[in-house]
Amino acid sequence: MAAAFFNRYADDRLASAISAGTEPADRVHDCVIKAMSDVGINLGGSLPQLLTSDLIHETDLLITMGCGESCPVAPGIRREDWPLADPKGKRDSEVCEIRDEIKTRVLRLLHELNVLDKSISIR
Repeated sequence: MAAAFFNRYADDRLASAISAGTEPADRVHDCVIKAMSDVGINLGGSLPQLLTSDLIHETDLLITMGCGESCPVAPGIRREDWPLADPKGKRDSEVCEIRDEIKTRVLRLLHELNVLDKSISIR
């Protein structure tokens, strides 16, 4: 969800995001697809991918989401941990709350990085 929001609202000439996890599922959970569809983002064709050291070294910023002890080591790379619940197994309303919190954090980050696409209306 975070990468999708980032890529929706970032100026793509300045920044982009990829999504990867330390223990990726074999598919995006249906509850996440539905919650993102409700805000106009289609994740139906997305596939979870493993966060590798190669991916980490290609980044300027690594955002982790409550991975605890399984969080990757990324020396020399700015890293933030957003302690958010995993939407898997949650009720639709809970997934939407997680989605909205992620959107708020992503927009805050885009403002901080000064990479917000000012031509896009934020809803």
